[in-house]
Amino acid sequence: MDERIDILDEQGKPTGKSCLKSEAHRKGLLHPTVHVWLYTSDGRVLIQQRGRNKSTHPLLWDVSVAGHVAAGEEIVTAAIREVEEEIGLTISEPDLEPLGTYKAVHKIAEDFIDAELHHIFLCKLNVPLNQLTKQESEVEDLALAPLFKFAEETWGLASVGKYVPHGPTYYKTIIKAIKSRT
Repeated sequence: MDERIDILDEQGKPTGKSCLKSEAHRKGLLHPTVHVWLYTSDGRVLIQQRGRNKSTHPLLWDVSVAGHVAAGEEIVTAAIREVEEEIGLTISEPDLEPLGTYKAVHKIAEDFIDAELHHIFLCKLNVPLNQLTKQESEVEDLALAPLFKFAEETWGLASVGKYVPHGPTYYKTIIKAIKSRT
């Protein structure tokens, strides 16, 4: 879907301008997104296999839930909405624990530069995997990975072709944050 999104300056501050997501990607304009990492009390992390028709990183494993923040939408509202849309789980603001932001710029093609400021949250998953409903157009599969295996595959980049290449620093931040809570 080609929704309107807000444009940020290089420091991640709103510019007061918005445009279609496709235009932001074509021009490499920085825009806000949300990443919500769900984890279980026994130390597993929910990972999502991206849909086969996604324009970026199809079929690679990625963050539990991620999405763009619509123009004028609050960051937390976007996180709650994306969790509901992508995995059918209803959460509220107190369920989200902010971890900060992470700027990522990926040149996908000459006319596609994905420049995003990820607003990262942790959220404890209190329901079994089989109670989640994946959004067919966005999500190919869902899995619970033991944190140590996830760390081994992402931190050391042992499975480079399996995961979206967020980079070791990003993955280390997520793994350490989840580990400290389980």
